[in-house]
Amino acid sequence: MKEIDLKNIKTIAFDADDTLWRNEEIFMAAQDDFIRLLLDYHDENYIRSHLLGIQTRNLTTYGYGIKGLTLSMIETAIELTEGRILGREIHEIIRLSKSMVAEPIELLPNIENVLKSIHGKYQLMVITKGDLLDQESKLSRSGLVPYFDYIEVVSDKTPQSYSDILDRYQIDKSEFLMVGNSLKSDILPILDIGSNAIHIPYLFTWEHEQVKEDTLKEYAHISTLGEVKELLSFI
Repeated sequence: MKEIDLKNIKTIAFDADDTLWRNEEIFMAAQDDFIRLLLDYHDENYIRSHLLGIQTRNLTTYGYGIKGLTLSMIETAIELTEGRILGREIHEIIRLSKSMVAEPIELLPNIENVLKSIHGKYQLMVITKGDLLDQESKLSRSGLVPYFDYIEVVSDKTPQSYSDILDRYQIDKSEFLMVGNSLKSDILPILDIGSNAIHIPYLFTWEHEQVKEDTLKEYAHISTLGEVKELLSFI
């Protein structure tokens, strides 16, 4: 595990989806329902692969989040049915999208306890990517907003986007720590700018967020967010 000088850390940022609360299962369930909708046209593996390809292709147009997935599902349905998809089936995709937005927020274990422990001792941030309206809604419904000094919703997490945030708040990269579940979005870009990151893996990872082993760098890894408290000696 990479050694982090925790005594030097002044700002801690957290990812939101699958770091503060459960999220990937909602996307997985919606995609499973979408696939069942198209099983009369193609087999499951083909539909799933085609949807992933269109989602990935559309990221630069629609970005991350439920709206992008919805438009990608509609595009996939039109392509895979050669335009034969029915209006009621398109309506079912829209219903799936709305049900995803309405899903209740389920905080991950120990989240609020950890935030209470470090609130006021560090400058705390949320840095999350996705649709602004959806992410703001989830943050509001989570009840966690009072613990954070700053909230940033970005279209993507890149070394440049992180550098821009640190510059905006005049945060020294040596005094910054990012905590998140995605190696691709939360860890590697932070390491690229010479800052600090701790990886907390989640049960599920979207295929697009998975990282090939040969691209990995040395990074700090813990099993649960509760270990952040232990590392910072706030038990």
